[in-house]
Amino acid sequence: MRGLVIKNTGSWYTVKTDDGKVVESKIKGNFRLKGIRSTNPVAVGDHVRIVINAEGTAFITEIEDRKNYIIRKSSNLSKQSHILAANVDQAFLVVTINYPETSTTFIDRFLASAEAYRVPVVLVFNKVDLLSDEELRYQQMMMELYANIGYECHQVCAINQDDGTTGGFNSLLELLRDKVTLFAGNSGVGKSTLLNAFVPHAEARVAAISAAHNTGVHTTTYSEMHELPCGGYIIDTPGIKGFGTFDMNPEEITGYFKEIFRFSKDCRFSNCTHTHEPNCAVLKAVEEHYIAASRYESYLGMLEDKEEGKYR
Repeated sequence: MRGLVIKNTGSWYTVKTDDGKVVESKIKGNFRLKGIRSTNPVAVGDHVRIVINAEGTAFITEIEDRKNYIIRKSSNLSKQSHILAANVDQAFLVVTINYPETSTTFIDRFLASAEAYRVPVVLVFNKVDLLSDEELRYQQMMMELYANIGYECHQVCAINQDDGTTGGFNSLLELLRDKVTLFAGNSGVGKSTLLNAFVPHAEARVAAISAAHNTGVHTTTYSEMHELPCGGYIIDTPGIKGFGTFDMNPEEITGYFKEIFRFSKDCRFSNCTHTHEPNCAVLKAVEEHYIAASRYESYLGMLEDKEEGKYR
């Protein structure tokens, strides 16, 4: 029997079969995926084959080929990956300028990983209602930075769904229609509030951020797929504190930063690392502010990951 994995709680997988049944399922035996060293070989969004047993539960016996997936380095097992979701049409990366602050390092690492696994990303700047004039100006600068690179950016207020701006809540709803969308971001940025606005029956838990540390509290503890009333699905994931990149060769990383890749074509050496080489077009572009310093620092940080085996 064929089905779609709509929830992963770690030990059990909820599978919605092609004929509409919902079956709690487990993996049968040792399940390895074509050499991927993963803490969760089956992911939300996977199409699987199951065999139902006498108790009414099932064993997952096969995973169909994925069109794509997005992974991050497992935070406690550095040589393994954690698959966030499979077979997605796009990802919404929910970020906040403050309450809590999302670092550009986190944003850039997520974008690079999404590029590596061919997942388009929309940046959603939430909590616009809480920002001071100075923070709003900084957010506008951030949105312009990423829009100029080629990423679609929207600003919203998830609480009241009315931000008074173009590119807000209704625009996001149109982008979600008939697509499978991964929601990702730090804890506390408002993913659950956004999800509840788009899918009222989801009833995702929300919590206030820590006033002492300006950090979010984990309210989502497992990945789950929610069907949209307008068609399509949202995959909600637990909040991520850091985003460790996985399985990238240093020479590939240039290709995952769109603007660095564009300038790299004019470098003197085809194997230029853009760190010290003469006649490096990327270094020149950084000096002349065609490439943002924050983006270049993120690129260097990912190169250091490969050299030192660090997790961030």
